[in-house]
Amino acid sequence: MIPDRAPQGDVYLAPNDLIKKAHVPNFEKYKELYMKSMESPEEFWGSIADEFFWKTKHSGRFLDYNFDVTKGSIYIKCMEGATTNICYNLLDRNVNEKKLGDKIAFFWEGNEPGDDLKVTYRELLQQVCKFANVLRSQGVKKGDRVSIYMPMIVELVVAMLACARIGAVHSIVFAGFSAESLCERIVDSQCSLLITADGFYRGDKLINLKLIADEALHKCREKKFPLKRCIMIKHLSKDEVNWEPVASSQSPPAKRPCPDLQQERQNERVKKIRPKPKVPWNPDVDLCWHTLVKDAADDCEPEWCDAEDPLFILYTSGSTGKPKGVLHTVGGYLIYTAATFKYVFDYQPEDVYWCTADIGWITGHSYITYGPLANGASSVLFEGLPTYPDMSRLWEIVDKYQVTKFYTAPTAIRLLMKYGSEPVQKYKRDSLKVLGTVGEPINPEAWQWYYTVVGEQRCPVVDTFWQTETGGHVLTPLPAATPTKPGSATFPFFGVVPAILNESGEELEGPNEGYLVFKQPWPGVMRTVYGDHQRFETTYFKKFPGYYVTGDGCRRDKDGYYWITGRIDDMLNVSGHLLSTAEVESALVEHAAVAEAAVVSHPHPVKGECLYCFVTLKEGFEYSKAMETELKQLVREKIGAIATPDYMQSAPGLPKTRSGKIMRRVLRKIARNDKDLGDTSTLADVAVIEQLFQNRCSTIV
Repeated sequence: MIPDRAPQGDVYLAPNDLIKKAHVPNFEKYKELYMKSMESPEEFWGSIADEFFWKTKHSGRFLDYNFDVTKGSIYIKCMEGATTNICYNLLDRNVNEKKLGDKIAFFWEGNEPGDDLKVTYRELLQQVCKFANVLRSQGVKKGDRVSIYMPMIVELVVAMLACARIGAVHSIVFAGFSAESLCERIVDSQCSLLITADGFYRGDKLINLKLIADEALHKCREKKFPLKRCIMIKHLSKDEVNWEPVASSQSPPAKRPCPDLQQERQNERVKKIRPKPKVPWNPDVDLCWHTLVKDAADDCEPEWCDAEDPLFILYTSGSTGKPKGVLHTVGGYLIYTAATFKYVFDYQPEDVYWCTADIGWITGHSYITYGPLANGASSVLFEGLPTYPDMSRLWEIVDKYQVTKFYTAPTAIRLLMKYGSEPVQKYKRDSLKVLGTVGEPINPEAWQWYYTVVGEQRCPVVDTFWQTETGGHVLTPLPAATPTKPGSATFPFFGVVPAILNESGEELEGPNEGYLVFKQPWPGVMRTVYGDHQRFETTYFKKFPGYYVTGDGCRRDKDGYYWITGRIDDMLNVSGHLLSTAEVESALVEHAAVAEAAVVSHPHPVKGECLYCFVTLKEGFEYSKAMETELKQLVREKIGAIATPDYMQSAPGLPKTRSGKIMRRVLRKIARNDKDLGDTSTLADVAVIEQLFQNRCSTIV
């Protein structure tokens, strides 16, 4: 909880005088809210829910649940029986009731400086209604799943909110994932339609999204799941002269401008000589976004949904190698993302907020789309990279839009740290009030640089811990209320009750380290794994009945601050992206030459963690640089570029127990060149250790 006083010892305050309660404007307000959330959670969350529109009220308990597998099936229900529409709450309510129609919902900043767009709440509502009508005209109805594979453009927000408006369930796939990964997600969730774009630029690199999408649809057909409709938006090929179809078959007409979204464009598109995307077109499957929306009505009656109806599926890596479809529902997710955004960023109506994440991840769902729009906020939506066209791009954008609340990943901070303070100090950044971090624990050195150089020691840093599964922040400081320690996720959010358990499932008191679990649900927690409730129960509740198990280790210090120590299961956090070692191993062993593979984490100065792979070849094959390149490419194709291994080591044998289990603990030591291996008495062949040390890769850290 929020402390009565600043903790003793090596404490960094943000700002420095937070130790004095008189100088902490939010302290008393937040402490009162925290106590209310713990003593009467129904009353606390009910007051948050009252800020939104409900066509009918809930019946029964506000929050009902079972976390104990020994007492029956696991379930979480929030406001069951209440009906609403989340899109109505995000757009119609803000336009019609709060009179925010002319307020900017998004400042879109393209990959190229000077390519920008302003979208008001009224314009966004109109475009969402038009596209919702398009989806209905294509036979999409309540409960249907729609796959979205798009770059960071306004139409991505339009697509997801159009799904929400008609009660369809969106499944957004990060545009950096491979065709194989896209296919896997389409098939698993049985999607009825795919929405994509021709392509986009990530810095100087062209990503031909439609080409990848077509490959994914081909793979779907091979798996006996043919998708009959694919809607494509022309993002790069906006003009007739830029349209260059690969085949001579019918291609869609040139992009018809969407006046409501484009009339506010202040600068002409930067004219750069770029390769034109070669866009395949199958008239039997493909439909043009612009042709469809041209004549669509701009009024669309929302589908009224039960609070416990599904809102979206978002896939996250699983320790078995098969991604899990995390399912979130309408009502609880709405009020939780709204509340966490409001309090964690100390949101004020005049703020300009910027989260640099991609909407393909949960951070983009909760803190680019749903949380900010639920509060009527103005946000920056950024298509590009923090280092393109130079290392000052983020701070240029901060000054351009006078950003007040800024939320990014430790990976980005560490990357920019390498170039020193000069690129940051080229710009004023005097609008900034709160800085946030997300995706992985931040190391104290990066925290200090962020606080000192970027925020000039005047902006509180909120280091947030949460997961795809939690829906929103669960451990976090609150700005202008909580004294902070660099690298600590600090305290639980309102109504969230963490605990630390030992291997026996016993709760540990005081300063201690063990498994991070939660004792009760909050409205935004996931409800199930789509299509596999048994996996949901096994993954998150079976190990310690009565608790939600995060899979992360955690340390609590003497002042009650929580420190995330990393994954306990076979998962890695690479640049804030959760990856499964089993998933990477599965990709590697698909190569004809590979007999066996084992993947462990290795420290990385920028990514936090990276992949270190041990590969055992079949008889008759020889390890070479060419094969290493092939193996890395295979992982990229099967999973995506984010999973590309940094290190690949030839391993004539792997350290195994007599029962045949690979000892990954030993492999992690070898990868780090740490010869303090601990107990190796259970190894079947100790001699393999020396060989592995001799063959290890030369690493950065």
